[in-house]
Amino acid sequence: MTHEDWLHRAETLRPVTTHLIDGADEAGGGAAFAVVSPRDGRVLAEVADAGAAEVDAAVAAARRAFDHGPWPRLAPAERGRVLLRLADLLEQHRAELALTVSLEMGKPVTDAHDIELRAVINTFRWYGGLADKLTGEAPHTAPDALALVTREPAGVVGAVVPWNFPLTLAGWKIAPALAAGCTVVLKPSEHSPLSALRLGRIGLEAGLPPGVLNIVAGDGPVAGRALGLHPDVDVLAFTGSTAVGRQFLHYAADSNLKRVWLELGGKSPNIILPDAPDLDRAAATAAWGIFFNQGEMCTAPSRLLVHRSIAEQVTEAVVARARALRIGDPLDPATELGALVGESHLGRVLGHVGTALADGARLRTGGARFGVDTGGSYLEPTVFDQVAPDSRLAREEVFGPVLAVQAFDDLDEAVALANATEYGLAAGLWTSDLSTAHLVARTLRAGTVWVNCYEEGDLSVPFGGMKQSGNGRDKSAHALEKYTELKTTWIQL
Repeated sequence: MTHEDWLHRAETLRPVTTHLIDGADEAGGGAAFAVVSPRDGRVLAEVADAGAAEVDAAVAAARRAFDHGPWPRLAPAERGRVLLRLADLLEQHRAELALTVSLEMGKPVTDAHDIELRAVINTFRWYGGLADKLTGEAPHTAPDALALVTREPAGVVGAVVPWNFPLTLAGWKIAPALAAGCTVVLKPSEHSPLSALRLGRIGLEAGLPPGVLNIVAGDGPVAGRALGLHPDVDVLAFTGSTAVGRQFLHYAADSNLKRVWLELGGKSPNIILPDAPDLDRAAATAAWGIFFNQGEMCTAPSRLLVHRSIAEQVTEAVVARARALRIGDPLDPATELGALVGESHLGRVLGHVGTALADGARLRTGGARFGVDTGGSYLEPTVFDQVAPDSRLAREEVFGPVLAVQAFDDLDEAVALANATEYGLAAGLWTSDLSTAHLVARTLRAGTVWVNCYEEGDLSVPFGGMKQSGNGRDKSAHALEKYTELKTTWIQL
């Protein structure tokens, strides 16, 4: 579609603005909050604001649906068919959902359509196909006994997801939980509730029974806290900041000791060695990785670690790509870098830029606000080099299009720099030496290590981190471990 096509669709979009509780639209207590588009600063919609009462109603609906409803008792193949229908309906509504995501959080609509929607559709399709393929165990015992180990759905799942990939990350929680037979209460970010609320209605159309998927819109300190403390929530799955992840652990300790699964922040290193098979491709991938989705990714390769002999060559190539990026209206298909999610977040990222300058880092390009006259929250793609290892830019997650380049002299120094962080989500390595690839991958403290690529993979592999990047895994069959309980049945013959 053309820019004009997307603009026309935006003018006619009528987003869902009410909670989904027990299969019905619920306005709640009447309070509302504004969803502001970072594209131009305009209010997209006034959305029902969930308080403790709305969260309690949603959890009660999920509890009834789990304890007495058909979903956990359906044949797994039937649950899978519902998820497959949901994937097909998401495909039918792909343009509408991509537009909604682009408007509410600022990413280019082409990325929303081609990448985010592809990911969430594939997620529901993959778990729909997996639903009837879970197996139990029958350990060998003495001849006079039979032991069975079965997986049972864990119960009511609370899912709290951020705004940077509002549908993909929701799908990573919802799809395996539903495939396992759980019921779900989803709280999307207050910055991006519109796409999630629409997803809930599409789930009903696909055949999800009332109460199986409930969605409440609200902020973290109120709605998120109520969900984290609720005694009828059996599992809490969260993607977001490390600080908020700590809060959910406190909520679990202060309530029913619910299991809490966390996917948190990152400060991911991307190591380029002189024997990289293609330095131009390595530099291009480094630039793509930090500027894709405006740098608003927990896995963003925000620390570029380059051997000193090639550091200037690689940095110049990254800078050239940064300067060539087209920044602008997310609804323009030609746009490569959209808006940050909002003014407050833009201010935080600019604060990191100012701190980096004060700490002595050298600004190679960018660092300034872009398109002030649009009313939107845009930032130039930014590259710093000469970044000190102990500086805030080298240690703290910026969550924006800001790259920190650090030079190293040997492989041991590179690994030490890479691991010198409280995070452990992802890492990249570029080398032609197979032994180096294996040895360094084993040494890096990260949940995913990409070799001669970045952000590659599919739903067959798990995703998650180490250290303060969280625990548990999204994606793959391993995600089902978060939403199931192991039960042993011992039968004396």
